[in-house]
Amino acid sequence: MTMTDNLRGSVLMMGSMAAFSFNDATIKFLAQGLPTFQIVLLRGVAVTLLIALLAWLTGALRRPIPRADMPLVIGRSVAEVVSFYPFVLALTHMPLANVTAILQVLPLTITAAGALFLGERVGWRRWTAIAIGFAGVLLIVRPGGADFDGWSLVALTAMLTITARDLITRRLSKDVPSLKVAIFTAAGVMLLGLVLTLFETWEPIDGNHGMLVLAAAGFIFFGYLFSIMAMRVGEVAAVTPFRYTALIWGLMLGWAVFDEWPKPLTLIGAALIAGTGLYTLWREGRPAPAPRPTGPPDGRT
Repeated sequence: MTMTDNLRGSVLMMGSMAAFSFNDATIKFLAQGLPTFQIVLLRGVAVTLLIALLAWLTGALRRPIPRADMPLVIGRSVAEVVSFYPFVLALTHMPLANVTAILQVLPLTITAAGALFLGERVGWRRWTAIAIGFAGVLLIVRPGGADFDGWSLVALTAMLTITARDLITRRLSKDVPSLKVAIFTAAGVMLLGLVLTLFETWEPIDGNHGMLVLAAAGFIFFGYLFSIMAMRVGEVAAVTPFRYTALIWGLMLGWAVFDEWPKPLTLIGAALIAGTGLYTLWREGRPAPAPRPTGPPDGRT
């Protein structure tokens, strides 16, 4: 079988989703015995160093960020920090698959926000898909139901702030080095961990904990690296749908590591989110129709 650029990009995207999912599972597992933001700080130090090393090796560290883009880079880093706090709280208090499923609605929220705030054109088909996707979220959250989990609202807060982060990302110029943005992001999350550890009591780190913290740093590093490589190798419309493999990893890791299995309504909601998200990505990946000629077919005016 010939390894095309799109196939290579799809494999890299699946690897990225696997790495991010293993990072989430590792953080969730460590939080059962260690203060959450002690973990965030230690992982943040390792991740920042790894990304800085990669940026130095690839020459990205020497490339300046354009002055006009600097406020956007800082704003994106702030949005990342603001989104990470509710995300990690939801992650440590909710089933892994539920958090993963809620965050998979991001392509829908970004499409809706692009239409509302950036003036992007969204037709009725995609608005319908967005509405169905949010119905899937309601099946997962089930507000007012007997098994309603208030932490789902925290996960939704994370999803909304991540949407804001990605809208800022879309406004960055092509001259901004991706790895420098990643360094700002990793450093911001690390500083968040540093500040919030002041309100926690540190616990001693044994060898197993240390190895797991390093593993989490490695997972998040490779998740980011693979995602960059995927988007550079393949076409966006062909590669991006494979981000939904994170749902599979969330289900598998939640069951294998934490003995969690979502309820049927949660699975239905996740399927609705994935299905409508894939449809939205497909619609956005279609080429725009050619404009109709305004004059007679023979070219006369």
